[in-house]
Amino acid sequence: QVQLVESGGGLVQAGGSLRLSCAASGSIFSINAMGWYRQAPGKQRELVAAITSSSSGTNYADSVKGRFTISRDNAKNTVYLQMNSLKPEDTAVYYCNVRGLLRSWISMDSWGKGTLVTVSS
Repeated sequence: QVQLVESGGGLVQAGGSLRLSCAASGSIFSINAMGWYRQAPGKQRELVAAITSSSSGTNYADSVKGRFTISRDNAKNTVYLQMNSLKPEDTAVYYCNVRGLLRSWISMDSWGKGTLVTVSS
């Protein structure tokens, strides 16, 4: 069993900043990629940012490049998303995703319950 606990969402004015956190716990053998997705009302869930196990590789949606930064702390099994210069179109439920192994032969692809980010104009 893997638990993902997200925090940091909330209401912010346009131009403001928020920092999301997602901590993974449970019986985890190893964690590979970690990422953040978001889903706005009436839209499909989309990738916001992802980071490799060694933090050597990151990937961002074009819409957030230069404004959002993903990072991770492997000692804490935690991934962060620093969001700056927020825009109303960033309003969505943000979901944490963690991929790895529960055992050496059992893969893991876990999702958090989501945290709401609302950006007012």
